[in-house]
Amino acid sequence: MRWVAAGTDPQRAFATTPAECLRLPREPQAALSVEVGRAAFGTPVLLGGQAARAGLTCESCHRAGRDNPDFQFPGASGAPGTADVTLSLFSSHRGNGVHDPRPIPDLSGPRTRLTVAPADLATFIRGLIVEEFDGPEPAPAVLAGLAAYVRALEPAACPRPARAPVTVARLMDDARRALTAAEAKLAAGDAATAVAMVAAARARLGLIHERYAGMATEQARLRAADAELATVQAAIREALPGAAADLRRWPTDSRPLEVALTAAEARSLFNPARLSQAKTRRLPAPPS
Repeated sequence: MRWVAAGTDPQRAFATTPAECLRLPREPQAALSVEVGRAAFGTPVLLGGQAARAGLTCESCHRAGRDNPDFQFPGASGAPGTADVTLSLFSSHRGNGVHDPRPIPDLSGPRTRLTVAPADLATFIRGLIVEEFDGPEPAPAVLAGLAAYVRALEPAACPRPARAPVTVARLMDDARRALTAAEAKLAAGDAATAVAMVAAARARLGLIHERYAGMATEQARLRAADAELATVQAAIREALPGAAADLRRWPTDSRPLEVALTAAEARSLFNPARLSQAKTRRLPAPPS
């Protein structure tokens, strides 16, 4: 809510999200690469530096791979839906000292609108991460996955309806998809990408956590689930025995968490009515 213009209706902006125009390849390894990119797209640690500390992701500007007409980051935007990609706050490489925000493009738009040839996407995306945001060098499979994800976005794959509700179930499914990709990459010996995928799952838990503001029980459950993933992440980094089993077990173990969170969803900021309340006043403490 801090990254939209004053007066924006939170219910309109945050109760739903654009439908994802994604066509997954049929070939399993190609589909896995897209899943890796999809998960990384919503991960703050991908960008690093000031952007990561602020919680920015690729998805912040490109919701579901689309545009974001409400995005207005302090100091980085002009009109809503714009961003300055040469901002010195984020980049020591590309900062030009000039405030020149530009419209955020829809990555699912017609291919003829792409300013970068599909074959050059990986190089272009690396420049965004490493130079535009001063981020760390991404793992090769993560970079390839991001390019594969953008290539898999296309107008013909846009589902109906055009927008989908933001729910606990949707975000938990995203987390599990990221962990499935982590498991596959760990089995292939790519620990760096597996770690990035666990980070993506944890980022999804963070999005759920913020919508349970003021709800201590639910937030405590989410912190405990995140701590389990942090332990798995560390085990993968250190090549500890049992890391793969713990990674494989978490999606099943998370089902009771999802049930409990869904039962409390109506009292949270997943509820469009409570989002409307957030527009005009501080939210009251939810009933116990």
